Amino acid sequence: MSHLIEIRPPARPKRPFFLRRGPMETIATVLIGLGFLMLFQPFLLVLYTYSLVTLLIGTVMFIIVSKFPE
Repeated sequence: MSHLIEIRPPARPKRPFFLRRGPMETIATVLIGLGFLMLFQPFLLVLYTYSLVTLLIGTVMFIIVSKFPE
């Protein structure tokens, strides 16, 4: 009889884009990479100046987002 019972998986709550782990980890990783590229480029002082800020934002964002549920 148990093969006739249809069991549905629990409904997953829909989360907005900024509360999902996968896309936000990708954005944080891109920010970290962009910060390194900005740090190592020799041409524009403005990019070099803001490279540390970009690295810190990406790192903190990655730490926070890695705690989000899938």
